Amino acid sequence: MRPARFELHRPTSLEDALAFKAVYGDESTFHAGGTELLVALKARVLHYDHVIDLKQVPELRRIHLREDGTLVIGALSTHHAIARDPLVQRLLPGYAELSDNVANIRVRVAGTLGGVLCFAEPHADAPTMLCALDARMALASHGSARTLPSRDFHLGEFTTAREENEILVAIEVPPQPPGARSAYRCFGHTERPAVGVAAVWSREGPQRLSLWAGAITGVPIPLPETQAAANALPADLPPTEIWNRLAPVLAAEAARIPAHDDLHGGADYKRHLVQVLAQRAIEACLT
Repeated sequence: MRPARFELHRPTSLEDALAFKAVYGDESTFHAGGTELLVALKARVLHYDHVIDLKQVPELRRIHLREDGTLVIGALSTHHAIARDPLVQRLLPGYAELSDNVANIRVRVAGTLGGVLCFAEPHADAPTMLCALDARMALASHGSARTLPSRDFHLGEFTTAREENEILVAIEVPPQPPGARSAYRCFGHTERPAVGVAAVWSREGPQRLSLWAGAITGVPIPLPETQAAANALPADLPPTEIWNRLAPVLAAEAARIPAHDDLHGGADYKRHLVQVLAQRAIEACLT
C-alpha cells in the first residue's frame, strides 16, 4: 500500500527544520532514516499532510568528542556510521558492536539512531544500552533547548518525552568510569530482539555495574538488586565466582519483571532470557 499524499519539505539547517514544524504543527512530522516512519505511513497507521525530511541538516550527523570527554552522536547518524566511527570504536566498543548487529544491512545503512529512539518501538536495541551508559538526549525546539537522561526519555510503547515541536538533536554519552567495559547481548526470532540486556561494569576504583534489560517491557528497565549485589562484591573475585554470587539475585529479580506474552515469546520465556543474556553480557565485561 502507498502512503496517503503529503508535502515533503527538505530544510538544510536545524533552524529551518524547526521553523517548518512551528508553521505546520500537528499536521507535520520529522523524517529521519524512514525505516520506521515509512512503514507506518504505507500501512496508513499514521498520516501527516507535511513531512519534514531532516537528512539535509549536516549538524545532525556529526559525531565528536567534547573537551570534557562527552561523546556526542548526532541523531541522524546511521547505525552503520556509528559502528564504524573511530571515536565510538575506541571509547564505546560495546556500543559499536551493538550498532553493527542492528536488524539487517539495509536498516543499518538507512536507519538512524534518533529515528529509532523517537519512534520508541520497545523491541529495539539502542535504548537499553544508552540507558546503561547514562546517556542524555539533547532536544531542540523553535527558540529553546533541553536535555533529558535516556532513562527519562522513554515513557512507554511508542511514547517518549519529546514534544511534538522538538527535534532530537544528539545523544550525549558521558565519560565512562575508569576501566569500564560494556557489552550488549540479545536474542530474538525476528530481526528485533525478544529481550536485550546491556551491562557496563567498572572494576577500577569504586566497583560499579549498570545493568539494564530491554524489550521485555514497554521501556528499558534497570535491574537494581543485581547492580547493588555486584557493587558490594570484593574487587578481586574471579569471574566465575562473581557469577555464582550474582545468579540467585538476578533469578529472583527477573522473576518479578512485569513481562507480557506477545509474538516475541511468552512472559516466562522472556524472564529466562534476561538471566541468560545478563550472564553473557556480564561475562563479556569481565573477560
